[in-house]
Amino acid sequence: MAKVVHSSQITITRERGPTRKAVIEGFGEPVYYGVHGGIKDFYKVEPEKEHAATLDHIVGAVGG
Repeated sequence: MAKVVHSSQITITRERGPTRKAVIEGFGEPVYYGVHGGIKDFYKVEPEKEHAATLDHIVGAVGG
């Protein structure tokens, strides 16, 4: 069995509507997830503030 080299400690809470806040251990600022553009149109929601969707972060991680 391989040795574990990293374990993420993250707490995610819903703020309001589609907006979620992720607090990641070791970082001073939270990361906000939400909807924007075509995603908000698809789900027919209008957030108070647009944030990157989780999909944006996944694509960025894979492409980066």
